[in-house]
Amino acid sequence: MLTHIGTQTIETERLILRRFEYTDCDAVFKNWASDEEVQMMYSEPTYRTKEEVNGLLDKYICNYEREDYYRWAVIEKEAGECIGQIAYFLVDSKNHFAEIEYCIGAEFQCRGYATEAAKAVIAFGFDKMNLHKVQICTKTINAKSKRVIEKCGLTYEGTLRDYFFMNGQYVGRLYFSVLRDEYESRR
Repeated sequence: MLTHIGTQTIETERLILRRFEYTDCDAVFKNWASDEEVQMMYSEPTYRTKEEVNGLLDKYICNYEREDYYRWAVIEKEAGECIGQIAYFLVDSKNHFAEIEYCIGAEFQCRGYATEAAKAVIAFGFDKMNLHKVQICTKTINAKSKRVIEKCGLTYEGTLRDYFFMNGQYVGRLYFSVLRDEYESRR
């Protein structure tokens, strides 16, 4: 049975995954929320002002009251600032699965941070929440995200063709997952 425990701090070798704070506003705006390319790949709007980012933070922070809400600020230990975010944005309590979404600022991509964060959140899901399945989806054009998913050891399940309409073209959505027994056998 799925156990809801809410967003708890997770520490990895190079990252701290923690609840968002209003003091993250400048870093969120600078590192990813104002970047059109990052936000497009993440399927989120681009934030034009810090006031808009504060509105986003309001939404995140107010939801921390809920035990079934899981969203982390990705803090690079060395820089001490928010370089992205990761979440179980879809949690299906009845069927014991959850889906991860993540984004890392362009300046911090291709350094293994998304993989490190995703592996930690996957472990949290199985070890703390008692999930049966974790899934991650990405766009067919997002090679960087696909590589993260592969490094996390998820299995390709299929493609929803022409799922997104972006910049005048249709783009598919790739589905990947890992089951509890697969996760445990790889430890």
